[in-house]
Amino acid sequence: MPDLLSNTIKMIKPLDEKAIAEARARQDMLTKPRGSLGRLEDLSVQLAGIQGKPIPELKQKAVITMAADHGVVAEGVGNWPQEVTAQMVDNFLRGGAGINIMAAQAGARNIIVDMGVAAVLESNPRLISRRIAPGTGNIASGPAMTMKQAVKAIETGIEIVNDEVARGLDIVGTGDMGIGNTTASSAICVVMTGKQAAEVTGRGTGISDEQLLHKIDVVNRAVTVNTPDPSKPLEVIAKVGGFEIGGLAGVMLGAAAQRIPVVIDGFISGSAALLAVALSPGLKNYLIASHISSEEGHGVILEQLELKPLLSLGMRLGEGTGAALGICLCETAVKILTGMSTFDEAGVSEKNEEDS
Repeated sequence: MPDLLSNTIKMIKPLDEKAIAEARARQDMLTKPRGSLGRLEDLSVQLAGIQGKPIPELKQKAVITMAADHGVVAEGVGNWPQEVTAQMVDNFLRGGAGINIMAAQAGARNIIVDMGVAAVLESNPRLISRRIAPGTGNIASGPAMTMKQAVKAIETGIEIVNDEVARGLDIVGTGDMGIGNTTASSAICVVMTGKQAAEVTGRGTGISDEQLLHKIDVVNRAVTVNTPDPSKPLEVIAKVGGFEIGGLAGVMLGAAAQRIPVVIDGFISGSAALLAVALSPGLKNYLIASHISSEEGHGVILEQLELKPLLSLGMRLGEGTGAALGICLCETAVKILTGMSTFDEAGVSEKNEEDS
């Protein structure tokens, strides 16, 4: 395993139990019945354990949106032409996309990364160009990329998040853009969960029943032709993955190595999380599922990872939009932990345990 990837994995440690205990003790002293704020209480405690601080900080926030194209679009798996990937990246850079609005609402900087868009993008100070190739190969007839490219994708994600840590980073969200990437993610999901293609392949950008059957067939062909081994996540990325999917897996690994919580978006980020956790099982405790997508396979992924989504809004846009909302909830959870008064501070009588 390459040095950067290997060293990053070695840096991922268990959550800080002392910070968890202290955060939980404070939650139990706040002016409310214990557990009355539900998941928000648990979320604040998880954040404390991740950061190793009884009082976590979420001042510096970012959503990393990675873009790349997929050769499988040649199979007609969706309604949108491949050039939309480049057009949407341009929209991100102009500030007109959903993620721009939602990241701003969350107070998070939005990092746009070209991991392998098929078109040549114009230079822009807001765009990080780390393109590995102009799109992947067609997974229905062969591998998506070489093993060397798969490693490069992951290590690029690690490098990107390390750069953001140097700027200051307390929490990161993951997002994607890439026409055809739900097909690649479905193939990853089949391999890593053992489910049938029909169980985890969804309508993506809104395809018909007939198109869905065709997409399921393409996913089955991709898995049959490439025969990826689920015990070898790097091989899975190389055979049926995507440059942005590998990159997002790297972001997750790199963030966890720096004790930074990772708020994952929907189906594409979920498929990246499957691969990242396969590389480093301890990473799972650093992940926060922002929402459950309307894509069929996303619920399967979250169940496999044992992650409970914070929201269920029927979203399926990607880009990191769900992650941005998740970051807002994380910040709310921390503000409750830090801002609410304890019973002693407020002069409020606690529950009489003898009467319970």
